[in-house]
Amino acid sequence: MSVISNHMPTEELQALDAAHHMHPFTCNGELAQKGARIITRASGVTLTDSEGHEILDAMAGLWCVNIGYGRDELADVAARQMRELPYYNTFFQTTHRPVIELSHKIAELAPDELNNVFFAGSGSEANDTNIRMVRHYWALKGKPSKSVIISRKNAYHGSTVGAGSLGGMSAMHEQGGMPIADVHHINQPNWWAEGGDSNPEDFGLARAQELEQAILELGEDRVAAFIAEPVQGAGGVIIPPKSYWPEIQRICDKYEILLIADEVICGFGRTGDWFASEALNIRPDIITIAKGLSSGYSPIGGSIVSDEVASVIATGEFNHGYTYSGHPVAAAVALENLRILEEEDILGHVKNVAAPYLKERWEALTDHPLVGEAKITGLMGSIALTPNKETRAAFAAETGTVGYICRERCFANDLVMRHVGDRMIISPPLIIKPNEIDLLMERATRSLDECLEHLQRNDMLRSA
Repeated sequence: MSVISNHMPTEELQALDAAHHMHPFTCNGELAQKGARIITRASGVTLTDSEGHEILDAMAGLWCVNIGYGRDELADVAARQMRELPYYNTFFQTTHRPVIELSHKIAELAPDELNNVFFAGSGSEANDTNIRMVRHYWALKGKPSKSVIISRKNAYHGSTVGAGSLGGMSAMHEQGGMPIADVHHINQPNWWAEGGDSNPEDFGLARAQELEQAILELGEDRVAAFIAEPVQGAGGVIIPPKSYWPEIQRICDKYEILLIADEVICGFGRTGDWFASEALNIRPDIITIAKGLSSGYSPIGGSIVSDEVASVIATGEFNHGYTYSGHPVAAAVALENLRILEEEDILGHVKNVAAPYLKERWEALTDHPLVGEAKITGLMGSIALTPNKETRAAFAAETGTVGYICRERCFANDLVMRHVGDRMIISPPLIIKPNEIDLLMERATRSLDECLEHLQRNDMLRSA
């Protein structure tokens, strides 16, 4: 353990947190009894808590700290920008240098014909923008009836009412009057859980063709866009079969509906490319961005918009925007983050060093008695926990029970590895080194062993 500069005892900090702080996606009553883990500082891939424990962050915060923690360059840029121009908006025919330079840089990095950026404060806000933008686009083209956006079950596109409606998570839809009108969901390409006896490629093709079926059922004259993550993130790092995306692209082209690639997680190096759309040969009309754009050092998100869509939107006033759209400090920090990613060839490190080594170590987890599937692309991976590998069985216990047990063992072993249902997922900082991957795998394996022991001891290794 390292020396810590803790200003208050952990128990007092936990009590204050419980008294006043409402945590997101949390049962706050239960957390108040348990006490939150208090993170005091971080460096590289390592967090330090108020008790001095050094924790390997295999989730890069919330999928976002791509360049790792503790980069002084971003702090220096933020301080310099705050002194020079701490804030100004881009409403009312004004702009500023950081947002100009960042827009230009993003257009330079994005795939061809995606040369325009509408900024937001987060990925959720950016997807809210996308809802309004695609509907307004079709209205300007004389087709106001094209308002339906098709998404997927178990997708995650944010947690505002609009973005949460685009997402396909039933637990979110049960609260707050979601989904909003004119959002339709088709099934996800999750072969492990839903593929039955079909092979992955046939399954992927069938799931993609559900998009065409939905367009025909809803009416081509009513469908505005299809939105999807190239790789589902919060849904459990679901990597679709190779047959899936080519068929999706064919259908979008055939019916002339806009394709929105939500790359809030995948973008800016997570898969080893600037954008996963490039690797998967997807040709989106809009790419949603956030997270890795600033490596989480400052809140920022946006929509990268094709020249075609932007030129139509530009014919009139788009009555939409946010106080912090293109915030100068956030833009300056994002620009410096992109400089570091590019000049230090961090994407090269992912593609040539970290991802190949992690893939080798990660896929070997299928030798563990609890692990039925180990999937990984770039630096985002998942394992499916199962009581029976051969049948891909779910546990008899309520979905997520075993995943939570495993996650708690990870936390106890100073590893942040998240659970989604009974899948365990990772998304470490892009700078992770082979020796740190070894530590990640050592702690992950120990946690799986301890989870297995718990299940055996409590007679929980039973199939549903």
